Amino acid sequence: MEHTIEILHGILLLLVLSVGAVAAFRKFNLPPILGYLLVGALTGPYALEWVKENEDFAFMGEVGVVFLLFAIGLEFSVQQFMAMRRTILGLGGMQVILSTLGGLGVLVFFGMAWKGALIAAGAMAMSSTAIVVKQLTDQAEMRARHGQLALGILLFQDIAVVPFLVMIPVLSGENAASKTVLEILLNVGAAGALFVLMLVIGHYTLRPLFHYISRAQSTELFNITILLVALTAAWVTASLGLSLALGAFLAGMLLSETEYKHQIETEIRPFRDILMGIFFITVGAKLNVAVLPELWQPILLLVLGLTVGKTLLVAILARACSADNGTALRTGMVLAQGGEFGFALLALALSNGMLTANESQTVLAAIIISMALSPVIIRHNDTLTRKLLADSYLRQRYKDAHDFSLEVRDVENHVIICGYRRMGQGLARLLDSQGIPFIALDLDPLIVKETSDAGDPVWFADATRPEILIAAGLYRARMVIITVIDIEVAKHITEAARKEKADIPILVRTRDDRQTPALEALSATVLHEPMEATVMVAERMLQQLGSKPDELLEITASIRQDNYRFLRSYHHGDKAKTIQDRGESFLHTLTLQSGDYACDKAISELNLQRLGVSIKTLRRGDIRGDQPDPDMRLQAGDTLVLEGQADHFRTAGNLLRNGSKSAKSKPEAVQENAA
Repeated sequence: MEHTIEILHGILLLLVLSVGAVAAFRKFNLPPILGYLLVGALTGPYALEWVKENEDFAFMGEVGVVFLLFAIGLEFSVQQFMAMRRTILGLGGMQVILSTLGGLGVLVFFGMAWKGALIAAGAMAMSSTAIVVKQLTDQAEMRARHGQLALGILLFQDIAVVPFLVMIPVLSGENAASKTVLEILLNVGAAGALFVLMLVIGHYTLRPLFHYISRAQSTELFNITILLVALTAAWVTASLGLSLALGAFLAGMLLSETEYKHQIETEIRPFRDILMGIFFITVGAKLNVAVLPELWQPILLLVLGLTVGKTLLVAILARACSADNGTALRTGMVLAQGGEFGFALLALALSNGMLTANESQTVLAAIIISMALSPVIIRHNDTLTRKLLADSYLRQRYKDAHDFSLEVRDVENHVIICGYRRMGQGLARLLDSQGIPFIALDLDPLIVKETSDAGDPVWFADATRPEILIAAGLYRARMVIITVIDIEVAKHITEAARKEKADIPILVRTRDDRQTPALEALSATVLHEPMEATVMVAERMLQQLGSKPDELLEITASIRQDNYRFLRSYHHGDKAKTIQDRGESFLHTLTLQSGDYACDKAISELNLQRLGVSIKTLRRGDIRGDQPDPDMRLQAGDTLVLEGQADHFRTAGNLLRNGSKSAKSKPEAVQENAA
């Protein structure tokens, strides 16, 4: 019982600290991984000793690694691999091999045994997928050339973890010291054969299994089956002397080819995130800050190797793969850090006795420091490249734009389409049928190749760059249409176009409202897909109900002219909590009771607008009216439909009930019909 209470006490303490640390790191746009590491370092046995070393925590962390590898396996797509095979195998393969060899040389120089040094060097060869993808996505650079190169290298790093997972138990076995290179290779070969065998068995069993489970239409059964498959695969590989994580990776990779991939990703996310948080806390707890001053020289050298050395190595390899100097350097900066897989490999190597305490401290500290520096480096990769390469970088960028402009110099009075997927291609066909010229820009090389081969005027170009838009004939164009799905990218393109040509019409397609105010401030016409779909369905509905064409035209025109205000707010129900971060407008129903502050007061007296809320509809008995007159006096029994942001309703309710923005509302009086 005491043992159970001690574990529960430790978990609660870690949860409280993790909530605070992760919230603080997110506020400064830093990866939450660093928050978990900080919690572990502060509460571990080398610092405050609030949480003692415990096998239960360690095992939970190891299960976290299992789910991390399972999730990575789910994200591994054979189709994506084939589409990017040259970048993945060529550039990614050389990066991992050369980075590992370079790290191996440095670590052996500092006196580390070659077997432990090999795993530690492999850990440092990895980069952080979580940091890189999040930062590039936030900066609208994921589809840029350097973003795609970085993604290809990250994909190979994900695959390269597998042989390291195989090597750790092989090199750390009881007779590992006396094994010859040939024996080690034979063991690795046997593990490879097991890899293939599990792939074959899984290919023919997992899809039928999930077909059968899905017919039961039970979420609980589906979730249990996912856990069973992941943990069984981990148990099989561990029983054969390999790692738990290897089996989980294989299971995830097999399930990635099934139609249940996205559902599985959704269901395992809570397990993965919680257990991964515990894993990173256990890693942070292994960091002994007290010994770091003694190890500052090797730590500094490894940090320089991860940030400067890896940057230069990746830049040289990317340049050899025909990337220009600027793109090559930016790719190197993006990958200049250690990663979460490095922690997983270090933890496994340490538990298998391949690294001493000081050796693990050195490598662990170097990876953590490099990850802390990484968001800043990635955020300013373009600025740093401009400064380091000076005129050559700008010359290359403008040379590319100039070459492009020469190809399209005869096109005028055209439409520039930014994003050439389904909607872009559909609009292009419509323009072509009307004899209106267009130029399309996209960053998907496969789409560009296939459509340009078919004769469409499509170019592989980054529309967020002003010089590219100018080269596409922005000053001669009639309109810019932005169909990209990523709203951040759409905002960057809109800003670039508006900066260069203030009066050109810009049409932006969006699926949510997060950037709508910013886009409208740039005088862009925003087409919200769900709302526009509602207008089209309503038009067809009214048409079949007998409305005349001129009436339909007037109704739809008024809705669009009012920027969909009529449709923008709605009762979100159970989904409210999942979408509050999008900035959408909510509706909330509240019925006034006798004695409430708002009774007998005019709507204008309440001044609800200062709270970010308005009364959209008022129902009194059987009479219902939209946009009630500001001079109308409210009565007990009136039902108000409030419109605004979800977090504003409580304050508005307090005012309507008690006449105070800070007073607590009567819980029995608030009818939570929405929000």
